[in-house]
Amino acid sequence: MIKIYKNEPEQTTIKELQKIEDNCWVNLINPTPEEVKKVVSEIPIDEDLITKVLDEEELPRIEKTENATLIVVDGPYMEDMHIRNKYTTYPLGIIICNDLHVITVSLKDFSLLKEFADGKVPTFYTYKKTRFLIQILLRTASTYLKALKQVNEDIQTKEKALYHSTSNKQLIELLNIEKTLVYFLTSLKANDVVLEKLSKGNVIEMYEEDIEVLEDTVIENKQGIEMCSIYREILSSMTDTYGTIISNNLNVAMKFLAGITIVFSIPTMIASFLGMNVPLGSFAHNDFAFLFICFISLVLAILIAYWLKKKDML
Repeated sequence: MIKIYKNEPEQTTIKELQKIEDNCWVNLINPTPEEVKKVVSEIPIDEDLITKVLDEEELPRIEKTENATLIVVDGPYMEDMHIRNKYTTYPLGIIICNDLHVITVSLKDFSLLKEFADGKVPTFYTYKKTRFLIQILLRTASTYLKALKQVNEDIQTKEKALYHSTSNKQLIELLNIEKTLVYFLTSLKANDVVLEKLSKGNVIEMYEEDIEVLEDTVIENKQGIEMCSIYREILSSMTDTYGTIISNNLNVAMKFLAGITIVFSIPTMIASFLGMNVPLGSFAHNDFAFLFICFISLVLAILIAYWLKKKDML
């Protein structure tokens, strides 16, 4: 899919175009080979700059050619909307072409790019190429932080549920969260290398206002790295601890069931003995024999239950 956007100086609204113009933004989302060729035919850049970003395993990096600069970062993406915090990361490429066009390339429709297209990002202008690039990087770092806050809330929810859990479901959900944190941590560290290179000012020309925004981006990205590391350590500790708790909860349940079995076996045993085909004398003809047997069985069961409880076996 290919979409083209543009806004004029001092205009807050952004409009969608049908053809490529100067100072426009070309957004490519999992483009077909025909769409790639169309863009390359109208904007003189190497086709490889676009196709490389369409590789899921493409790493964050910076590549400069004669007429374009490619910046690749990893962005968070909700892989499955039906599973909370089922995140992964995909490469997002930003190509600045001869200071006339900005091309974004991605395999997935990132929500952070939708914010630009919907005009929800203040001071966003398609003709300010450097500012647009840094704003994308800032939004990417902010999206990681938002996702990490959701992950933290989910960890706390799972922590409460694990106190009384005896199944593996909760642990599997924790492992899914840990998998998300691994993706995030790896991507944030790779993005940090790209941001450090940009901050040196050797890749693209920086203006004073852009440098301030870039510094904020670097800070947020490093904050995301720290949060990922902390949550991962907490989650790893929780997984080990609550694996033991789940096992202990199961042992407690088995102990209770064993104690109940012993208690209920007393009346069964008495009824079995008295039900044997043996003479019981005058007791067999007593009108209150059944009630007496029930009373004796109940008293013995209560005594056994009290003894087991006292020994912490019930």
